Amino acid sequence: MTITGKDLIDWGHKPGKWFAPAIAAANQALADGAGAAAARAQAEGFAPPPVIELKPHDGASFHCAIEAETEDDRRNIEGVVATMTELMRTPTLTGGAVLPDACPAGPPGTIPVGGIAAAEGAIHPGMHSADVCCSVAITVIGDVAPRAVLDAAAAVTHFGGGGRDDGARVPLPADLAAGFAGNRFLHAASHAAAAHFATQGDGNHFLFVGTLRSTGETALVTHHGSRKPGAMLYKAGMAVADHWRRRLSPETLKQNAWIPFDTEDGRDYWAALQIIREWTKANHFAIHDLTLAAAGGMRARGRFWNEHNFVFRRGDSFLHAKGATPAWADFAGDSSGLVLIPLNMAEPILIARGSDRAEALGFCPHGAGRNFSRREHGRRHAGIPAAERLRAETAGIDARFHSGVPDLTELPSAYKPAAAVVRQIEAFGLAEIVDHVDPYGCIMAGDWMKPFRDQRRKRKR
Repeated sequence: MTITGKDLIDWGHKPGKWFAPAIAAANQALADGAGAAAARAQAEGFAPPPVIELKPHDGASFHCAIEAETEDDRRNIEGVVATMTELMRTPTLTGGAVLPDACPAGPPGTIPVGGIAAAEGAIHPGMHSADVCCSVAITVIGDVAPRAVLDAAAAVTHFGGGGRDDGARVPLPADLAAGFAGNRFLHAASHAAAAHFATQGDGNHFLFVGTLRSTGETALVTHHGSRKPGAMLYKAGMAVADHWRRRLSPETLKQNAWIPFDTEDGRDYWAALQIIREWTKANHFAIHDLTLAAAGGMRARGRFWNEHNFVFRRGDSFLHAKGATPAWADFAGDSSGLVLIPLNMAEPILIARGSDRAEALGFCPHGAGRNFSRREHGRRHAGIPAAERLRAETAGIDARFHSGVPDLTELPSAYKPAAAVVRQIEAFGLAEIVDHVDPYGCIMAGDWMKPFRDQRRKRKR
C-alpha cells in the first residue's frame, strides 16, 4: 500500500505545499509497520487548520455610548458606526463598544479612537495601534508655584522624534533592560528602550501643569505612549499576526489580524506587552522626577497613572482599547481606583472613578476626541493668521511648544467640546468625576517637522 496525493484529495483535502511532506511521512509510517489508519492520521497531521470565515454583518453587536449634539457629531458618528460594523465581522470578536470621544482612525474596519473590541483567545496588535500603552500619569506636588514646575519641566523634558543624546540619557532600570533583552519580540528594541527613556512624543502628547480644584495643590500630568520601543513591538506583532491571518482567516482585514493566545507566539507577545507597560509607566515618572529635581528638589505627595491604548485581560476576554480608559477598579495590579481624562490644553483634566458599565465593556473615555481631521480643522480656520488663532485659543494659559513652532492642529478648537464629552460621560453613567486639575499651562511638541519640510522645499527649488 502506498499513499498518494489522490488519497489526500479523496479524503477531502485541497492540494497544497503540505502534500509532499505529508505523503512522505505517511509512507514512512507504512514502511515502519503502521496500519492504514495510523498512516492516514500521520498525513492529516500536516493539514492546515480550516479557514475561519468572517462573521456576517449582524454576527456580533456593539454598544454606542455616544450621541450627536451637532451636525459634525452626526457625520462623525456615522463614520464610527460604519467602521465598527466592519470591524465586528472579525471572527474572534465577541463584543464591542464606542464611547463619547469616538472618531474614525483609518480605513473602514479599523477600530476607531474611543473604541473597544472584546476577543476570545486572541490578541490583535492593530487594535492597540503603534502607540501601544499610550497613557496618562499624575504627580501631585503640593503648595508650590505652577510656573516653577512648568519652567523646570521645559528644561528637562524631551519631545519630538528621536531619543536623548548619549550625554543626556536617563539610565534605564536594570529590570526593564533585562526584560527587553529576554523577550524575542522586544530584543531588537533594546537600544531604543534605552535611548528613548524619559522622552515624550508628538501630536497630542503633552506635559500639563495645573492645580487640584479640591485642594489648590499643584500637579504635573504627562501624556505619551511607549515611543519607538512600542512602535517596534507593534511592527513585530503585526508581522506575526499576519502570518496567522494568512493561515487561519485570509478574509480578515490585515489591520485586524490576530495572534492566538494559546500559542508560543501569543504568550510571548502578551509578555512583551506587560514589559512595554512597565517601561511606559517608568518613562512617565522618570520625567516627573527629573522635573521635581530641576525645580529645586520638590517631593511628590502622591501619584498614579492609567493607560488607554492597550489590551486588557478580563476573565476569558482580551479587551482591546483604542483610546479608551479602563473603568473597573482592579483593571491592573497597580490601579489606584482613579483614572485621568484630559480634554484639551485649555480645559481641566478630569480625575474620575470608573463606573464599570457592562454596556461599555467596563470602559470610559480617554479624552475629548475629534469630530474632523487635522486637515479639515486647518481648512475651517484658513484665512485667520496663526498668531491670532494661537493668542485667542490659549488666552489665560501658559501654552508652550518644545520645538518653538506651534502646532495649530492641537489647539482646543481641534477637539470636541469638552462640555459635551462631560455631559455624555454623565448621561451614559461611564464614570464619576471626583476632582479636576485646572490648567496653568502645558508643553507640547509643536510642529517639530517644519524645519525638515522647509529643507525639502529648498532642495526642490
